[in-house]
Amino acid sequence: MKVLVDMNLSPRWAERIQAAGIESVHWSSVGERTAPDPEVMDWARRNGYLVLTQDLDLGAILASSRAGGPSVVILRMSALPDDAAVARIVAALRGAADDLEKGAVVSVDAARSRVRILPIS
Repeated sequence: MKVLVDMNLSPRWAERIQAAGIESVHWSSVGERTAPDPEVMDWARRNGYLVLTQDLDLGAILASSRAGGPSVVILRMSALPDDAAVARIVAALRGAADDLEKGAVVSVDAARSRVRILPIS
């Protein structure tokens, strides 16, 4: 599993996820800061990454396009990567690994995560 951390989240997320043993990169290290969402999604798809974001638009892009990927994980809690938030995301990534590999949108909040398999109808 490879995680692309979107620009709306701190680069620290990529560092902390990487430290937990999951390959991770922040968008700022691979693309232009001002790149539009479709460019981010295209890069992730071509390079085999899922996208970690707080941007609900990315899930909407997948739903409206009926695309099968890339998978998107929507963070629905603090954008600061404190220990509890990182542990929650890492647990959600590992728990949904099979679905994320096939194509899914996963929404993660402090209490639970929800999985929607792609394409969303």
